[in-house]
Amino acid sequence: MLAIETPAGSLTYDELDERASAVRISAPRVALALPPGLEFAIALRACMLAGVEAVPVDLREPSRRLAGAGQVLEQIDNGRQEKGAGFGLVVHTSGTTGTPRPIGLSHAQIQANSDAVTSVISPGRWLCPLPLSHIGGLMVLLRSWLTRTTAVLGPADTPDVTVASLVPTQLARLIDRPPPSSLECVMLGGAPADPTLLVRARDAGWPVRPSYGLTQACSAVALADVGDLETSGRPLPGVTIDLAADGEIIVSGPSVVGGTHATGDLGAWLGDRLVVHGRKVDTIVSGGENVMPQEVEAVLLSHPAVAEAAVFGRPSAEWGEAVTAFVVLRDEAPDLREFARSRLAPFKVPKAIEEVAELPRNAAGKILRRELA
Repeated sequence: MLAIETPAGSLTYDELDERASAVRISAPRVALALPPGLEFAIALRACMLAGVEAVPVDLREPSRRLAGAGQVLEQIDNGRQEKGAGFGLVVHTSGTTGTPRPIGLSHAQIQANSDAVTSVISPGRWLCPLPLSHIGGLMVLLRSWLTRTTAVLGPADTPDVTVASLVPTQLARLIDRPPPSSLECVMLGGAPADPTLLVRARDAGWPVRPSYGLTQACSAVALADVGDLETSGRPLPGVTIDLAADGEIIVSGPSVVGGTHATGDLGAWLGDRLVVHGRKVDTIVSGGENVMPQEVEAVLLSHPAVAEAAVFGRPSAEWGEAVTAFVVLRDEAPDLREFARSRLAPFKVPKAIEEVAELPRNAAGKILRRELA
């Protein structure tokens, strides 16, 4: 059975463990400053076998975040392997609302998430075209290894896979072509998907299952059914999701750091399915009215000329915050404010809509709203 498959080569479980058990490990916390691929997989597996914490490093960051690691692996060196107290991860949050924060995740929490996800998705050959410095990509590797199935590292259009973890930006680039005949599920996460994209994916035959997750819970905590265009689905087995009085999403369960975590996201229930409205801190207060950017973005994205949209509050002496939109256009667009006016309450209509060449996003595809204003 293959443990890992990449464009540069593949390793069976026996081959991976042989290579990993020879890697020099000299500290209880090891930073993995390696590009995604076989060497990263070997180093991560070495940390598992040695029972030490792994700190995946985003090599694109000018200031590498090592989270107090006592050893930095920039290449695979063989040597003596010091044994630690138990495998774990230290993963940085995506940093959409500020500086990324290191989050420690235990082996038990990782195992709990793997058990929950693979109870509703059969792993098979799971494609990961995501950064391995973030939890979404890491958990593809770890779920595959914990179930002794195959993790496939490669581009989003890699064929012959049964499951693919994608962010909406990647899906949008694929849906003009038919899905691989082997594909059973696209686990879509990392950022909210606009309904127009989900409709296009459904009509093109892509088996998309939107999800909701966070670093502090080892990735996914809720998963929708194929064809669900409205929600992020139901809580995974073992996960409890509650809503605070102000609508903040509270998650609890064995995969959650501290057992319970207030997410900072706002949500609502549609029956027994979770609808995620967005970050509390992203709420725009305009003229005393609350506006959720995602609602306005969904309306703008429903226009065929709009490829991408981001909505934020711009400081305003008159409104406090003026609802403002940046859009990336496919084609010449007529008056988008008039289009929005016919579909939104007046206080939600952007005061200004500006065309830009691209939107600032992090590696997981999330819009970096703090860079908009």
